[in-house]
Amino acid sequence: MNILAIDTAAALCAACVLDSTQGVEKGRAVRDLGKGHAEHVMAVVAEALEGAGLAYRDLDAVAVCVGPGSFTGVRVGVAAARGLALALRVPAIGITTLEALAAEARDAFPGRPVLVVTGNRPDSLHMARFDAAGGLVEGPALAPIATIAEGARADRPVLAGNAAPLVVEAAGQGFDMAALAATADIARYARLAAARRPGDRPRPLYLRAADARPQDAFALPLKDG
Repeated sequence: MNILAIDTAAALCAACVLDSTQGVEKGRAVRDLGKGHAEHVMAVVAEALEGAGLAYRDLDAVAVCVGPGSFTGVRVGVAAARGLALALRVPAIGITTLEALAAEARDAFPGRPVLVVTGNRPDSLHMARFDAAGGLVEGPALAPIATIAEGARADRPVLAGNAAPLVVEAAGQGFDMAALAATADIARYARLAAARRPGDRPRPLYLRAADARPQDAFALPLKDG
């Protein structure tokens, strides 16, 4: 089964094609954009397909990172995945950044609980806690660094995510560390999707409200004459 994975939740605009039957990645494309994912995502998908030697009609499923991450980036990726899945009449499967990073951490530290922390606001970080078998124990949720560090001191999990160094600093002690990134490798999303039964259409995981909001009771003054 050929699975296309898309991730635009962080700085990267990434896509890959995985043959889940053989467990082989056939093609990938990754661009470090920061912003502007909407203008590049379909070109990145086309590049991954070209590298795999496949056409859109050869795809059997579409996986997508649903966040948490950039509000606009997550929306772009999910919209692209849902649109492709609808046009191709194949399932779309959503995977969170937190579970993907946790899966990478378990590969590096088998049989250990994992705490994934991402974001750049110490008073409001994205977090999720997983047990040694990969089961979700807590989250996804927003929490301040002090609360996260207190829990980490007690459990001593493996830390992952770009905000993991903040946990180490706040906890005042060392931890085993996995990938210190805002998102996982793009193939991870395809591999997780391959092991999951399709369900509801993927939706963006927004743990906080958008920064840009319409003004309340906004009105332009009327001009005389």
